[in-house]
Amino acid sequence: MKREIITYSEEETLLWAEGIGRNAKRGDIYALYGEIGTGKTITTKGIARGLGIDEDITSPSFILLEIYNNEIPLYHFDLYRIENDVEFDMLSFEEYWEGRGVSVIEWAERAENRLPYTAIKICIEWIKHNIRRIIIEYPDD
Repeated sequence: MKREIITYSEEETLLWAEGIGRNAKRGDIYALYGEIGTGKTITTKGIARGLGIDEDITSPSFILLEIYNNEIPLYHFDLYRIENDVEFDMLSFEEYWEGRGVSVIEWAERAENRLPYTAIKICIEWIKHNIRRIIIEYPDD
């Protein structure tokens, strides 16, 4: 099932993502797609806020994974710097995806052939200025 929404500001994107976080459950995987600056990290911030995480969420580009401990932990991945499957194999990220937390994966296209079929795909694109089109694709049950 696909769903499309349009947001008209960064704050509206954040609030929309907060709703996703409020409804997230253990084992959920959100695979984020989009160009640089489209709102992947803002979406992650909103999901974290919805989970009840008050920490500042930043893009973990240089460390690849940031873990936010909470009743339901958040595993925030940024795969921007992953260049090949060999690199990916050394990181064992799949263990987190099968864990007890919620995973949010920025630059998910770099792990496309590894993502479980249960991953919820969120594609974010600019329309103009702060207007974003967000397409959410839920796995078939």
